[in-house]
This record gives sequence, structure tokens and C-alpha cells, in this order.
Amino acid sequence: MLETSGRLLKLLSLLQSHRDFSGAELAERLGVSRRTLRRDVERLRELGYPVHATQGTAGYRLGAGAELPPLLLDDEAIAVVIGLRTSADSSVAGIEEFSLRALTKLEQVLPSRLRHRVDALHQATVRAGAAPAPKVSATTLMAIAEARRRRERLRFDYASPRHGHGVRTVEPHSLVSFGRHWYLVAWDTDRTDWRTFRVDRLTPRTTTGPRFTPRALPDGGDVATYLARRLSARTWPFQATVTLHEPATAVADRVWPGMGLLEPVDDDSCVLHLGADTPRDLAWMITSVDTDFTLTRGPPELREALHDLANRCLSGLRYGR
Repeated sequence: MLETSGRLLKLLSLLQSHRDFSGAELAERLGVSRRTLRRDVERLRELGYPVHATQGTAGYRLGAGAELPPLLLDDEAIAVVIGLRTSADSSVAGIEEFSLRALTKLEQVLPSRLRHRVDALHQATVRAGAAPAPKVSATTLMAIAEARRRRERLRFDYASPRHGHGVRTVEPHSLVSFGRHWYLVAWDTDRTDWRTFRVDRLTPRTTTGPRFTPRALPDGGDVATYLARRLSARTWPFQATVTLHEPATAVADRVWPGMGLLEPVDDDSCVLHLGADTPRDLAWMITSVDTDFTLTRGPPELREALHDLANRCLSGLRYGR
């Protein structure tokens, strides 16, 4: 839904330039097929926008009186805002400027009840790395953000890949857009400890309280650092620490979100903490940083995997002569 809503708003922005567009040009700008473009045009018409077909050019023009329809559904408006906020953090050239421009226009015309909900989501969200895939429900994100704003405990059903389904009760701290997923960082009242949850695996129950006093997060309160540490070490069956023989600033762009936690040491080195499902994955991740390294800590299987990788590379050189 987020992807479609964001595309509709981009189509509307193009049409509002008050010029005629051919169908081929619009489809190319949106990166969709002509068939998808026709469906999007019909959707705009259903929402009340007078999109007219032009004669002779097989194109489209936005008619007079094309203001934002007042009957936009709450969840639909919120989904558009979430999609635009996500796009504003995208690495795709040109998307950021459009998204911020469209987001500003949309938030100016949102009813006050929606503006407060959107603001609650904005205050709850921390960006760390690339924009996530739009696989979570806007309703779920808003339920978490609202519970955080009201400082009410949140109960939800959670499908854990290791522990199965269960009901969790937490004090929500932050929503984090990290790597390709949304995460909830929260204090788990049953386990009396901090926990992280994939938002696409949880289903909120009706919030009834009780209220809570916000707690101080570990790692100096930096939620992105805390989450990176959790994802790179504590949740993986195989963990390792390597010293990279370059400064952290030089290798930071080669360590993607969720891969590991990078810690500066001095002007010539840094330390990378990382985890993976298998020793071979660890070996690949370490060598993908493309710098000299020293294995500081790791399981014996990792040493074997690194030896196997080195021998495979040497064998390839021999066979290539």
C-alpha cells in the first residue's frame, strides 16, 4: 500500500505542473508499465481528481479544481506520509527532494487529528541506514507510536522464529528503520530487560495501559548503536570480532546496516563486531569489507572457513594460468 500511495502522489505532483503528459512519458517517469499507469489514473479519478485524457497525444491532463479530496481515509493518508518519509531517506537520486516537497504539501492540509498522529510517528522513529522495504502495516506503526506517545504499555502477539508465537508486554521506546526492516526497541516487562522486535512479526492488541515512566536505554541512549549491537552479535549463532587495518571513517561505507557494529580505535584501525548464521557467511562478510584484517575473536569454524576461502582463491589463480 505504501508503494502504491507514494506513486499516486508522485503522479499527482507531475500532473499538477499544468502541462500535458503523454502516457509513455508518465510511465517512464514513474518506472511502471502503461497498464499500471492506467490503473493509477483510474485510482486518482476514484479519489476525486479530474484527470482528463488528451486528444491526439494519448496523454493526460489534470483538470481544474484538483485540490486534495477532503474524504481521504485516515489510514490511507497515514500510509502516504509513511511512504514519503521513507522515500525521503532513499538512496535513489531525485526521490528525496520530491518526497520532502510532497510531504510538506500533504502535512499542511491534513486534519489536526491526523497531524497529531503523524507527528507521534515522526517523534517515535529513528532512521539508521537504508530505507526499509514497505512490508509493515501503517496501522501497526501508528499503534506503536501512539502507545509510546501516551506512555502506555503495549501488548501484542509476536511470531518469533526461535520461540514460536506468544504474547508480549512492553514499554515502547523507539521505532527504528534499520536496513530493510522496521524494528521496535522496548523494555520487556516480563523479562525485565531490553528487547528488539521485528515490526512485521507483531500484531498489536488493544492498548489499555498501564502507563510507564520512560527508561534510559543502554549504549548511552543511542538507539541505532544499541540495535546494531543486538543485531550483529546477540541474535546470531556465530559471532566474531575483527580488527580492520583502516580507520573507521574509511570503511564505514562498506559496512552495511545490520552487518555489524563498527568501533573506531585510532587513525589506522577500527574494530568490527559481527554475526551470521554460518561460519562461511562470516568469512564472506569479513572479506567483503575489502581491507586487511586480524581475527580477534571467533569460533574455530570461522578460521577453517577463512582458510577454505583463501585456498579457493589460490586454486582459482593456479587454474587461470
